[in-house]
Amino acid sequence: MRFVVFDVETPNHLNSRMSAIGISIIEDGQIVDELYSLVDPEQPFDWFNTRLTGISEETVAGAPTFPALWEKIEPVMASGILVAHNAGFDLGVLRRCLQDYEIDWKPTVQGLCTVVMGRSLLPGISHKLNDMCDYYGICLNHHRADSDSHACAEILLRYLEAGAEAEKYIRTYRML
Repeated sequence: MRFVVFDVETPNHLNSRMSAIGISIIEDGQIVDELYSLVDPEQPFDWFNTRLTGISEETVAGAPTFPALWEKIEPVMASGILVAHNAGFDLGVLRRCLQDYEIDWKPTVQGLCTVVMGRSLLPGISHKLNDMCDYYGICLNHHRADSDSHACAEILLRYLEAGAEAEKYIRTYRML
């Protein structure tokens, strides 16, 4: 099974555009590739988001817009089960970007949420990304899309190594 683990950062409270995306690919029980890009959201940045992510209008100057980046990452995103820590958020941002730019893609995707999976496998503990990284001893530079996607991939690998069956947690997410 191929997993496309991703994380997005957003420029503002609307969560309808991304300012960065990190992608980690898992094949045969290991991370085999990683991608990262800043994204020009073509929207203003909220002070809160800039403080949280370190990304500002100046940071994304010269970065590709989502449609330009999508041409490059779509084959990767279409190549496996999409995974995110709090998948509803990241898939929601992706869906809204596709809709805002009127980009046709799949009506649905197969996805897996490591928060949902973790709550089932390890009940009674916090499943925030930073808490799970502390639990497993995974290095994290939180709210940086590349670090967050890598950490999520490491968490998924820990679950799989412990015998979790990913198939039980795969859901269909609407993209239109």
